[in-house]
Amino acid sequence: MDGAGSRAGLQQQVVALLPDLRGFARFLARDPVAADDLVQDAVLRAFKALDQFQPGTNLKAWLFTILRNQFYEQRRRARRETAVMAEFAETDTPVTSNQHERSEVADLQVLIFRLPPLLREALILIGAQGLTHEEAAAICSVPVGTMKARLFRARAQLVTMTG
Repeated sequence: MDGAGSRAGLQQQVVALLPDLRGFARFLARDPVAADDLVQDAVLRAFKALDQFQPGTNLKAWLFTILRNQFYEQRRRARRETAVMAEFAETDTPVTSNQHERSEVADLQVLIFRLPPLLREALILIGAQGLTHEEAAAICSVPVGTMKARLFRARAQLVTMTG
Protein backbone atom coordinates (compact mmCIF):
# COMPACT_ATOMS: atom_id res chain seq x y z
CA MET A 1 0.00 0.00 0.00
CA ASP A 2 1.56 3.32 -1.00
CA GLY A 3 -0.10 5.80 1.34
CA ALA A 4 -3.29 6.88 2.98
CA GLY A 5 -4.87 8.01 -0.31
CA SER A 6 -4.84 4.56 -1.87
CA ARG A 7 -6.04 3.02 1.40
CA ALA A 8 -8.98 5.43 1.47
CA GLY A 9 -9.70 4.59 -2.17
CA LEU A 10 -9.71 0.88 -1.37
CA GLN A 11 -12.01 1.48 1.57
CA GLN A 12 -14.43 3.28 -0.73
CA GLN A 13 -14.29 0.37 -3.18
CA VAL A 14 -15.06 -2.04 -0.33
CA VAL A 15 -18.06 0.07 0.67
CA ALA A 16 -19.26 0.07 -2.95
CA LEU A 17 -19.16 -3.75 -2.93
CA LEU A 18 -21.33 -4.07 0.20
CA PRO A 19 -24.50 -4.98 -1.76
CA ASP A 20 -22.65 -7.81 -3.52
CA LEU A 21 -21.17 -9.02 -0.24
CA ARG A 22 -24.58 -8.92 1.41
CA GLY A 23 -26.14 -10.88 -1.45
CA PHE A 24 -23.50 -13.59 -1.25
CA ALA A 25 -23.77 -13.69 2.55
CA ARG A 26 -27.56 -14.13 2.33
CA PHE A 27 -27.12 -17.18 0.13
CA LEU A 28 -24.55 -18.64 2.50
CA ALA A 29 -26.29 -17.87 5.77
CA ARG A 30 -29.92 -18.20 4.61
CA ASP A 31 -30.87 -15.62 7.22
CA PRO A 32 -30.83 -11.85 6.59
CA VAL A 33 -29.74 -10.96 10.12
CA ALA A 34 -26.96 -13.55 10.17
CA ALA A 35 -25.91 -12.40 6.69
CA ASP A 36 -25.61 -8.81 7.85
CA ASP A 37 -23.49 -9.91 10.81
CA LEU A 38 -21.34 -11.99 8.48
CA VAL A 39 -20.78 -9.04 6.14
CA GLN A 40 -19.89 -6.81 9.06
CA ASP A 41 -17.34 -9.33 10.38
CA ALA A 42 -15.86 -9.87 6.92
CA VAL A 43 -15.54 -6.13 6.19
CA LEU A 44 -13.88 -5.54 9.55
CA ARG A 45 -11.38 -8.30 8.76
CA ALA A 46 -10.82 -6.85 5.31
CA PHE A 47 -10.18 -3.36 6.67
CA LYS A 48 -7.70 -4.77 9.19
CA ALA A 49 -5.90 -6.65 6.42
CA LEU A 50 -6.22 -4.01 3.70
CA ASP A 51 -2.44 -3.68 3.47
CA GLN A 52 -2.32 -7.37 2.44
CA PHE A 53 -4.50 -6.75 -0.63
CA GLN A 54 -2.44 -7.03 -3.80
CA PRO A 55 -3.09 -4.05 -6.11
CA GLY A 56 -4.08 -5.16 -9.58
CA THR A 57 -5.98 -8.21 -8.32
CA ASN A 58 -9.74 -8.56 -8.00
CA LEU A 59 -10.95 -6.80 -4.83
CA LYS A 60 -14.39 -8.42 -5.07
CA ALA A 61 -12.89 -11.91 -5.19
CA TRP A 62 -10.60 -11.08 -2.25
CA LEU A 63 -13.57 -9.85 -0.19
CA PHE A 64 -15.69 -12.87 -1.15
CA THR A 65 -12.86 -15.15 -0.01
CA ILE A 66 -12.73 -13.40 3.35
CA LEU A 67 -16.53 -13.59 3.68
CA ARG A 68 -16.63 -17.27 2.73
CA ASN A 69 -13.83 -18.16 5.15
CA GLN A 70 -15.59 -16.20 7.90
CA PHE A 71 -18.84 -18.08 7.19
CA TYR A 72 -17.21 -21.51 7.43
CA GLU A 73 -15.30 -20.48 10.55
CA GLN A 74 -18.58 -19.43 12.17
CA ARG A 75 -20.23 -22.71 11.14
CA ARG A 76 -17.40 -24.76 12.66
CA ARG A 77 -17.61 -22.73 15.85
CA ALA A 78 -21.40 -23.15 15.99
CA ARG A 79 -21.08 -26.93 15.54
CA ARG A 80 -18.63 -27.14 18.43
CA GLU A 81 -20.88 -24.99 20.62
CA THR A 82 -23.89 -27.14 19.74
CA ALA A 83 -22.02 -30.30 20.61
CA VAL A 84 -20.98 -28.89 23.99
CA MET A 85 -24.48 -27.63 24.74
CA ALA A 86 -25.99 -30.99 23.76
CA GLU A 87 -23.97 -32.63 26.51
CA PHE A 88 -25.63 -30.41 29.11
CA ALA A 89 -29.20 -30.28 27.90
CA GLU A 90 -31.51 -31.89 25.44
CA THR A 91 -32.79 -29.36 22.94
CA ASP A 92 -35.68 -29.44 20.53
CA THR A 93 -34.87 -27.55 17.38
CA PRO A 94 -38.02 -26.24 15.75
CA VAL A 95 -38.28 -27.09 12.09
CA THR A 96 -39.83 -24.39 10.00
CA SER A 97 -42.25 -25.64 7.42
CA ASN A 98 -41.63 -24.68 3.83
CA GLN A 99 -44.41 -22.23 3.06
CA HIS A 100 -45.77 -22.21 -0.45
CA GLU A 101 -44.65 -18.86 -1.82
CA ARG A 102 -46.26 -17.47 -4.93
CA SER A 103 -43.50 -15.47 -6.59
CA GLU A 104 -41.11 -17.06 -9.05
CA VAL A 105 -38.15 -15.50 -7.27
CA ALA A 106 -39.17 -17.12 -4.01
CA ASP A 107 -39.68 -20.45 -5.78
CA LEU A 108 -36.22 -20.19 -7.33
CA GLN A 109 -34.72 -19.37 -3.95
CA VAL A 110 -36.32 -22.50 -2.50
CA LEU A 111 -34.88 -24.59 -5.32
CA ILE A 112 -31.44 -23.04 -4.93
CA PHE A 113 -31.42 -23.82 -1.22
CA ARG A 114 -32.24 -27.46 -2.00
CA LEU A 115 -28.94 -27.75 -3.84
CA PRO A 116 -25.97 -29.14 -1.91
CA PRO A 117 -23.93 -26.26 -0.42
CA LEU A 118 -20.96 -26.60 -2.78
CA LEU A 119 -23.18 -26.56 -5.87
CA ARG A 120 -25.24 -23.66 -4.50
CA GLU A 121 -22.05 -21.73 -3.81
CA ALA A 122 -20.80 -22.21 -7.39
CA LEU A 123 -24.14 -21.13 -8.82
CA ILE A 124 -24.28 -18.00 -6.67
CA LEU A 125 -20.67 -16.93 -7.25
CA ILE A 126 -20.79 -17.35 -11.02
CA GLY A 127 -24.47 -16.94 -11.86
CA ALA A 128 -25.67 -14.36 -9.36
CA GLN A 129 -22.47 -12.50 -8.55
CA GLY A 130 -21.06 -12.56 -12.08
CA LEU A 131 -17.62 -13.82 -11.17
CA THR A 132 -15.58 -15.78 -13.69
CA HIS A 133 -14.93 -19.48 -13.23
CA GLU A 134 -11.34 -18.62 -12.34
CA GLU A 135 -12.32 -16.07 -9.69
CA ALA A 136 -14.90 -18.41 -8.14
CA ALA A 137 -12.36 -21.25 -8.12
CA ALA A 138 -9.83 -19.03 -6.36
CA ILE A 139 -12.40 -18.02 -3.74
CA CYS A 140 -13.26 -21.67 -3.04
CA SER A 141 -9.64 -22.88 -3.30
CA VAL A 142 -10.46 -25.47 -5.97
CA PRO A 143 -9.27 -26.01 -9.56
CA VAL A 144 -11.19 -24.20 -12.31
CA GLY A 145 -12.39 -27.53 -13.72
CA THR A 146 -13.94 -28.42 -10.36
CA MET A 147 -15.78 -25.09 -10.29
CA LYS A 148 -17.05 -25.63 -13.84
CA ALA A 149 -18.25 -29.12 -12.92
CA ARG A 150 -20.03 -27.82 -9.81
CA LEU A 151 -21.77 -25.14 -11.84
CA PHE A 152 -22.84 -27.69 -14.47
CA ARG A 153 -24.20 -30.06 -11.80
CA ALA A 154 -26.02 -27.19 -10.05
CA ARG A 155 -27.74 -26.15 -13.26
CA ALA A 156 -28.58 -29.75 -14.14
CA GLN A 157 -30.12 -30.33 -10.70
CA LEU A 158 -32.18 -27.14 -10.99
CA VAL A 159 -33.52 -28.32 -14.35
CA THR A 160 -34.36 -31.72 -12.84
CA MET A 161 -36.14 -30.10 -9.87
CA THR A 162 -38.24 -27.87 -12.12
CA GLY A 163 -39.04 -30.58 -14.65
